[in-house]
Amino acid sequence: MFTGLVEAVGAVVGSVVADVGVRLEIAAPLAGELVRGDSIAVNGVCLTVVRSDASGFQADVGPETLRVTTLGRLGAGAAVNLERPLRADGRLGGHFVQGHVDGLGRIDQIRPAADFHWLTVGYPRELAPYLVPKGSVAVDGISLTVARLANGGFDVQVIPYTLEHTNLRGVRIGDEVNIECDLVGKYVVRGLDIARSRV
Repeated sequence: MFTGLVEAVGAVVGSVVADVGVRLEIAAPLAGELVRGDSIAVNGVCLTVVRSDASGFQADVGPETLRVTTLGRLGAGAAVNLERPLRADGRLGGHFVQGHVDGLGRIDQIRPAADFHWLTVGYPRELAPYLVPKGSVAVDGISLTVARLANGGFDVQVIPYTLEHTNLRGVRIGDEVNIECDLVGKYVVRGLDIARSRV
């Protein structure tokens, strides 16, 4: 379980195609604190560290994860958001983030507003039931608030700190992003679906 509060920004060093997936190598300032078997969120995707040293770590990415996330499209030098799991005695500063991506979004607009920035993120139609105004959403693993919601897109306002300390500082219109909807909302929608099917 994660919080959507990015700890560090790493950089993709490269990837090696394996029999059934890809081994991703990432240079990261917090790599020296990682050990084999640790979980880590990379752009909002929960991965397992398979090798690490002081400069970086490696993680295997399976075919399904490559299919439903942006990880398979990251080239060398790509900036990635990194977060270690929430400790049981830690503060929950963002919201509950599982690291299980629900769909791919797209940056449709970037609008500066004084020191802040508005981002419009396009999303797949099937995610619509899980997005609510003023609700939480994780975009590339960053805990954000849905400020405005429309058919096919939602707006988030990014504060200067978040822009400076995440990969959003280099985002461009048309870039794909990983979207994870709020966990509570998913359970509510699922419960309603089951209740309707019993009527």
